[in-house]
Amino acid sequence: MNHEELTSAFIEDFGTNYQIFGLSRLMGHIVGLMLCDDAPQSLDDITERLHVSKGPVSQITRRLSDHNLLSKAWVPGSRRDHYTAAHDIFGQAFTNYADKQARNLELARKYRDLIAAAPADEAAEPFRRRVDEMAAFYELMGEHHAVFKEAWRRRREELAVADSTDGGKP
Repeated sequence: MNHEELTSAFIEDFGTNYQIFGLSRLMGHIVGLMLCDDAPQSLDDITERLHVSKGPVSQITRRLSDHNLLSKAWVPGSRRDHYTAAHDIFGQAFTNYADKQARNLELARKYRDLIAAAPADEAAEPFRRRVDEMAAFYELMGEHHAVFKEAWRRRREELAVADSTDGGKP
């Protein structure tokens, strides 16, 4: 496969994976495209490459930017918005995921406190057990997220050093 065929296949597969995760296929295509090229991409560039209309691309790039997965990039001489993949797009995607899990922990703690303050009720016992289990699960997950984030930070540093010593060659 030549470079163009490889990147097209990657973009398509990335879209399929996003769809499997319950996200927009087009969102995956846009992220996949951004991973293939460091050059800033305008909305017109994206729509032309992906053969889609500008409206959904505009909405999705805004959403990806709001979630810190894409960054706006300044292009001299252009008044259009241009985007690139965020500096640590994979770490940021993980942070977004971990933040969702942290909200589940907050929910579990809220209801654990409400149940503890409510009058004792035998009928509520299964609910209390599940909320306790939910809190324990997300507390443990949060501990593992912290360990993973630190491990990922170190790995990225290693990759950056390796990339700088070999001139970016595979």
